[in-house]
Amino acid sequence: MLNLSSGIDSLTNFKRQTAEYLSRLHKTGEPVVLTVNGKAEVVVQDAEAYQKLVEAAAKADRDETIKAIREGLADVTAKRTKPARVALKALAKKYGIPTTNA
Repeated sequence: MLNLSSGIDSLTNFKRQTAEYLSRLHKTGEPVVLTVNGKAEVVVQDAEAYQKLVEAAAKADRDETIKAIREGLADVTAKRTKPARVALKALAKKYGIPTTNA
């Protein structure tokens, strides 16, 4: 998590004290926002902490996908679905889209 009291600094300071910043990044695992002319420009993070972040995002994505699949299967079981041709024909009629009877 970003610490607003110590997690924002200038790119100039980072360039001057790179070794110290790297040591802090490894020790805390917390990212640092680097600014240029007072505006946030880049976030620097320890590789291990970044890997954990990537893995957490991938797990969240998998969890959402599994949830959506389960909801779809529940809809099929509860007969809350209709054939694609029927649904597409209804949408075409609703929005005035001409169709061909293929």
